[in-house]
Formats: sequence, structure tokens, C-alpha cells
Amino acid sequence: MNRPVPRHILPVLVLAQFLGTSLWFAVNAVMPDLQSELGWPTSAVGTLTSALQFGFIAGTLVFALLAIADRFAPRRVFLACSLAGAACTVGAWWMVRDFSALLAWRFATGFFLAGIYPVGMKIAAQWYTRGLGGALGLLIGALVLGSASAHALRALSGALPWPSLMLGVAGLAAAGGVLLFFGTSDPPGAPQRVSTLQWRALATLWTDARVRSSVLGYFGHMWELYTMWVMVPLVLATRLQGTGLSWAAFLVLGAGAIGCAGGGWLAPRWGSARVAGTQLALSGACCLAAPWAMGAPAPVFIGWLLLWGVTVSGDSPQFSTLTARNAPAQAVGSVLTLTNSIGFAISIASILLFVSLAEQVPLGALLPWLAIGPALGLWALRPLWREDACAP
Repeated sequence: MNRPVPRHILPVLVLAQFLGTSLWFAVNAVMPDLQSELGWPTSAVGTLTSALQFGFIAGTLVFALLAIADRFAPRRVFLACSLAGAACTVGAWWMVRDFSALLAWRFATGFFLAGIYPVGMKIAAQWYTRGLGGALGLLIGALVLGSASAHALRALSGALPWPSLMLGVAGLAAAGGVLLFFGTSDPPGAPQRVSTLQWRALATLWTDARVRSSVLGYFGHMWELYTMWVMVPLVLATRLQGTGLSWAAFLVLGAGAIGCAGGGWLAPRWGSARVAGTQLALSGACCLAAPWAMGAPAPVFIGWLLLWGVTVSGDSPQFSTLTARNAPAQAVGSVLTLTNSIGFAISIASILLFVSLAEQVPLGALLPWLAIGPALGLWALRPLWREDACAP
């Protein structure tokens, strides 16, 4: 598609993605209040995060195998899932004191997030057949800010009770779905929606060398990303508390938007593989620096966390760009969704492992083991890195 993309499309996509993905850490942001009020253990945050991740895995697997994003209008899927995710967050607010019910609602929220995050990327890939790396950089940057926004809302709320925060996030998600549905249209020249399941296209995750390289790199990235996000409040709690901790968590996690947008700006110049590999290497180095940085002076400590926050998220848009660019055109949505499903399964294993070990092992000794993911991801990315290096 060579015709210009209307100027309003990208801002609408970015804002809708930001609002829709605010559901991700809505409960995590109020966990300190819930733990204090209800006596829940520290491990509860890992359990709730994993419940949402399990729901997202189930949702992405169902959406991929049934080719939902390729068989139905993506805008309608995004709207339906945004409204459903908002309703699940209201349900979580209603039954929050019942931990088992809360787990079920967070699982359901994760399921419907499968129709927000990957589907938003599918819509961007339809509009931006050129300059996709930059578009996804802004789009996934919005996801990062949306995920971190619950911490900012908590810091801003002051005396605002946690129920109001949860309901506010639900309202943001519903608004995001409505905005995208009415603020965009189907792009001209987009591939026709398929009517059959895309088994052969899904197999390209392994059978196509370029797709395999990008998805394996993404899997290494996922070993680190969400576990780092879950661990950041624990790291900050060694020096901060209360509102200061919430603001710091928002700044560290939200800094990933800089990495996403900056990586998108560099991608046309360096190539998506080199941008992704560089950020993956830097975030891996931040993992290894944890034993020293945890005891460093405050400016170094904050600088370390901010650099980690920028780079741990910044490679994600370029991995998605590489996968979308090399996947079969008629099944981009399904391939991206299945890749997300497997990646989030890896993130669950990592979260559960590291949160449980955090109760027994000092954080400075534990965090370097997150570097296993970036190391394996860099190894897998080598073929695409070489292609970028040889490109004129």
C-alpha cells in the first residue's frame, strides 16, 4: 500500500492501545493496599500476575488457532475485547476480597487482552506496510505506558481508595475500544479476511528461518521482560515506600516507551534486527550488573533501573516487526498471536520461579539469572543481525 496513511490513524491506534492495556497491571498497582488490608503474602502479587498471564496465553492460543484476528474485522475484535476486559476488571473490584474469585477474574482479563495487544499490532501492520518498525515502536510504547499507568494513578490518587482506581482503569479500557472502533477504518488494500484455519502459516514459526530467528529472539526477551516488571517494586522497596515507590515504579516501567519509540526511529537506519539485538544486549548487561547496582549510590541505582526499563521493553516492537514482515501476509495476526502465546508461557515460568526464589535469595544474587533469556535471544537473532549488517 503506497498511498499515504491518514495522519490521525497512528495517534488513535497509540492512544487506544495505551487505554486498553492499562488493564494489565491494574491489580498489581493496588496490591500494597490489599496486602495491608487483607493480610495477603508477598507471593500474592506473583500469583495474580501469573493468573493474568495464563489467561493471556489461553486467549492468544484460542485466537491464533481459530484465526480470530484474520477471520473477523480486527476493529470489532478490539472493541469487543476492550469492553469485556473492562467488565472483568469491574468483576475483580466487586469480588476482590475473595482471592480465588480475583484469580478467576484476572485470568479472564488476560484472555480478553489477547484481543487487544496482538490485534492492535495486526491493525498497525495493515496500515503501515512501510515504516512498520516506527509505527510498532510507538504502539508498543503505548502498551508499556498503559501497563505502567496503574502505578502513576496510584501515586496521583493520594487519598483515593483502591476501588476507585480499579474502576477508573476499567473505564479507560472501555474508552480505548470505542476510540479505536469509531476513530479508524479498515485500511484500503488490506488482505482479504480468510475463511479457513491457518495451520501451515502458523508452522512458519519453525519452518521459516527468518520467522524462527525473530520469534526465538522474542522468547529470550520474554524470559526477562515481565519478571523484571514484577520485580521492580521489590527492588525499589529496598529504598523507597509509599507514593515515592509508586512514582519510581511508573518512571522505570514507563521508560520502556522511550526505548520503543527510539528503537522505532533508529530501525530504518540500522535495521530492526540490529536495534532489537542492541537493546537486548544492554538489558542483559543490566541483569548482570544487579549485584553491584543494588548497593550503589542513589543516582547510580536509579540510573541503572532507568536504563534497564528503557532497554528491557525497547526491543519488543522490532521483534514484532521482524515477525510481521516475514510471516505470510494473510496470517500476520495469527502468527503474531501464537508468538505472543508462547512468549507469555515462558514469562509465566520465569515469574513464578523468580518470585518464589525472591523469598529465599537476595535480589542482587537472583536478578543476574534473568540474563539467560537475553543471551539465548541474541544467539537466535544472529542470522537477521547479519542480514541487517550486510544491507546497504
